[in-house]
Amino acid sequence: MSTATTESYGADAQGRRKAPAGERVADWADGRLGIYSLAKANMRKIFPDHWSFMLGEVCLYSFLIIILTGVYLTLFFHPSMNEVVYHGSYVPMQGMRMSEAYKSTLDISFDVRGGLLLRQIHHWAALVFLAAMMLHMMRVFFTGAFRKPREVNWLFGFLLLVLGTFTGFTGYGLPDDLLSGTGIRIAQGLILSIPLVGTYISMFLFGGEFPGHDFVARFYSIHILLLPGIMLGLVVAHLILVVYHKHTQFPGPGRTEKNVVGMPLMPVYMAKAGGFFFLVFGVIAAIAAIATINPVWAMGPYRPDQVSTNAQPDWYLGMSEGIFRAMPGWEINIAGHTLVLGVFIPLLIFGLVLTAMAVYPFLESWVTGDKREHHLLDRPRNAPTRTAFGVAWLVMYGVGLVNGGNDLWATHFHLSVNSVTWFVRITFFTAPILAFIVTRRICLGLQRRDRDKVLHGRESGIIKRLPHGEFVEVHEPLSQDQLFTLTSHEQPKPLELEPEVDENGVARKAGASQRLRVKLSKGFYGEGTHIPKATAEEFEEITSGHGHH
Repeated sequence: MSTATTESYGADAQGRRKAPAGERVADWADGRLGIYSLAKANMRKIFPDHWSFMLGEVCLYSFLIIILTGVYLTLFFHPSMNEVVYHGSYVPMQGMRMSEAYKSTLDISFDVRGGLLLRQIHHWAALVFLAAMMLHMMRVFFTGAFRKPREVNWLFGFLLLVLGTFTGFTGYGLPDDLLSGTGIRIAQGLILSIPLVGTYISMFLFGGEFPGHDFVARFYSIHILLLPGIMLGLVVAHLILVVYHKHTQFPGPGRTEKNVVGMPLMPVYMAKAGGFFFLVFGVIAAIAAIATINPVWAMGPYRPDQVSTNAQPDWYLGMSEGIFRAMPGWEINIAGHTLVLGVFIPLLIFGLVLTAMAVYPFLESWVTGDKREHHLLDRPRNAPTRTAFGVAWLVMYGVGLVNGGNDLWATHFHLSVNSVTWFVRITFFTAPILAFIVTRRICLGLQRRDRDKVLHGRESGIIKRLPHGEFVEVHEPLSQDQLFTLTSHEQPKPLELEPEVDENGVARKAGASQRLRVKLSKGFYGEGTHIPKATAEEFEEITSGHGHH
């Protein structure tokens, strides 16, 4: 009797069928990393389906594109200011002296396969990233998504916007061409305007007097290591908090502060997100292939005694550039030291604007006294004061952006540069105030229209003539879903000063901060800031036949 045994394919020594290779790898990883339990808890997370949430995805995807293309470009870029003679493919610059950084940029553009396309994708992705960041933060601001418990996430987003700006600026300076060198020279002037420490910062950054021999190498380290590393950490922290706090959602039937209505992360949302990533990548690649940006070969290498014409910063620095151009060339002398107010004051204004943007969630919470958690979003019209502040900020940014290219406005429209500058000096402060007033009135008008729609229904466009000759328009009643959406928002009351005498008859006096808080609260929620919502009694009276057609 033979004792030999055979083992069929896919079975172990006991005759049990082996699991597929992929399942065995998954089991191995789960036994050591706990991936299954982590995935089980998070892969069914619900995400609301609204187009405005895609702005955050554009930010993430463009950031990934920046990283991918940046890794490729680092393989060919030489961050050195050593002087060399060019003997590359671009004939007009044959025999010219230039830095190694500029020469390697030309080599990437003309000699590296796909180098110019990758350079342009990298640059366009940076512009799209910052534009999407701006739009995403505006969506968060106008809908009140920054309220508790998401104030920290707002700060993370704000830091990503600021760091993205500095990352773009440092990358903009790496080619060492005439345009980027002009921008670096402007930045060095800003640093020098800082009292007491400006000179030391400039010497440290540039390794001596401008332009020095180290700033490209130092900018390179900052651009590819320091700032992207911090940003990557902020992106991860931002996404972790989004998952932890769950996603916000717009009000509607079945949506409360305690649930999220939408699609699961797997498989629906991931499939859509994956497709959207390639769509964003494709659009940026198409723009990069069609529209030339930053043609360094047309500028020439940087020389401190030359300035390029029509020099304009990237759009995200346009406001700061506009403030500097609008400021008169004031300066004062204190104890033998010159303080350049024409540069330092715009620097302060720009810093104050950014600071106000960062602390706004905490300021609104303090003014309104609202300490509750909010997971339902506001319609911008139902928060008219906040919406007006946001539009005023955008108008201020737009006016500064216009003055950032005042020379181009003047030449293209045959205007005087001084006229454009004086126009910006006036409108930089008056236009935001006007925008605030107009925006709040528009919001109140939209609230009034919502109230009329709730009480009278939607205009159908059908005109009927009554027996006594009167012409009336037939209104269609709104559905319950529409009625809920238009009436579910809160209308908070402003804060009031505490009584001058407490319950024990002891006099008490409100402090200056408390009085200021009450005044600001009335500005947010006081008389004239909201149109009262339609009540159930008013709706019943109208729909019962009195005045309803």
